[in-house]
Amino acid sequence: MISFLLCLAILIGGYFVYGKIVDNTFGPDDRETPAVRINDGVDYVVMPQWKLFLVQLLNIAGLGPIFGALQGALWGPVVFLWITFGTIFAGGVHDYFSGMMSERNDGGSIAEITGKYLGPVMQNVMRVFSVVLLIMVGTVFAVGPAGLIVTLCKNNGMSGVLATTLFWLIIILVYYFIATFISIDAVIGKIYPIFGICLIIMAVGVIFGIFTNPAYTIPEIWEHFGSMHPSGTPIWSFMFITVACGAISGFHSTQSPLMARCMKSEKQGHFVFYGAMVCEGIIALIWAAAGCSLYEITGGLNTGLAAALAEGQSAAIYDVCSKTMGGVGIALAMIGVVVCPITSGDTAFRSARLTLADWFKIDQDSYANRLKLCIPVLGVGAFLGIGNALGFINYTVIWRYFSWTNQTLAMIVLWAASMYLFQEKKNYWITAVPATFMSAVSATYFILAPECLGSLLNSKTAEGATIYNTAVAYPVGVIFAIAMLAIFLHATKKRTAKNA
Repeated sequence: MISFLLCLAILIGGYFVYGKIVDNTFGPDDRETPAVRINDGVDYVVMPQWKLFLVQLLNIAGLGPIFGALQGALWGPVVFLWITFGTIFAGGVHDYFSGMMSERNDGGSIAEITGKYLGPVMQNVMRVFSVVLLIMVGTVFAVGPAGLIVTLCKNNGMSGVLATTLFWLIIILVYYFIATFISIDAVIGKIYPIFGICLIIMAVGVIFGIFTNPAYTIPEIWEHFGSMHPSGTPIWSFMFITVACGAISGFHSTQSPLMARCMKSEKQGHFVFYGAMVCEGIIALIWAAAGCSLYEITGGLNTGLAAALAEGQSAAIYDVCSKTMGGVGIALAMIGVVVCPITSGDTAFRSARLTLADWFKIDQDSYANRLKLCIPVLGVGAFLGIGNALGFINYTVIWRYFSWTNQTLAMIVLWAASMYLFQEKKNYWITAVPATFMSAVSATYFILAPECLGSLLNSKTAEGATIYNTAVAYPVGVIFAIAMLAIFLHATKKRTAKNA
């Protein structure tokens, strides 16, 4: 428990100390923000700071810091270190600069921002990449909650159309269309703060339940510093990919521009962007602690947690909440596993619309222009979702690539932020160091993961356990990271010489 409390204190302190260093490095000023200058009553709308924070938190969080943290807890309390220091030095930096660079560029989407600082080739890659990723996220966060609602209906004796996935999927997609089409403060700005508070209350309830029940003990990092993963999966770099939203996640960079278009002052960035990421890190730390403390450890391995997760991530959330909070926890768990994914899905589709609008230079202040983008974006999502519900489309395999692409996106955004800081003659190492680190993470995972090159390079034991080819993956990861840093430094020298 001591190591958990230390990590919690470091996270909170990180917001006030390192977060302020990041803020001062960027240098917010009193210039007129896009929300004030462009204000179109749809996407550019001034909202109060407390609402910006809660909407941003739910945009970037949803169930991400819960699912990822529980999966990360399979490695044991060592995951606390990644959540803590990843949030402070990587995730908070990534979210802050993705939001504030958008703020300085008329609230532009991350694809346009990346293109401005890394060139037109990367801009086009990021445009396609972002739209595909966002539609994929939105679709999965429609199908998943629909299935959960059906399960709840059947468990309560309901039948007929109310107990079909297709019915609830259509309902969710209709909501997505409304939330994507109308003003951001009409639906998202009103209901997101409520569910953001629910997400925080759920985390507080979980840790309170652990502290007040003598049967639960949070293990110490120094007593279990090695891997406790039952499958023997290496900590590097699987844990760093698995725990994404609770430490650093590229998906956040697609969401930050939504709030960059709603800020009254640049000086709100520290609280809204860096602060929301620290809050998400705290939520992830709590759920990782729950995963490490509530379940049986056999032979130094988290076998009990593995068994709970085998029943499904939503079932594991339900189990944690019921064990720590009883009936109230069950109610909060139901809100969490159904509502939180939906609130990530609607902003994913909204971000896809805005990315396309920036790409094709289509103003979004008229109903007709918004329909031109809402209909195809939601149409593709509906086709994939309904096709999956009817059984003739299976994108499960494609979705397995999300973890890697998510962290690769974070890597690219950090390199773009580094170039921005270089051009502004500011300390670019604050972003270049985590960018280099995430380059190593992304490359190593690509070599090791079964869904990537691991299927060719890894081997199996006679019992069927995977032997990971770390002898190849680890050096490749380091070499790739060094190469990316060298390319960046070479680019800065070329620009310096060009401007001389």
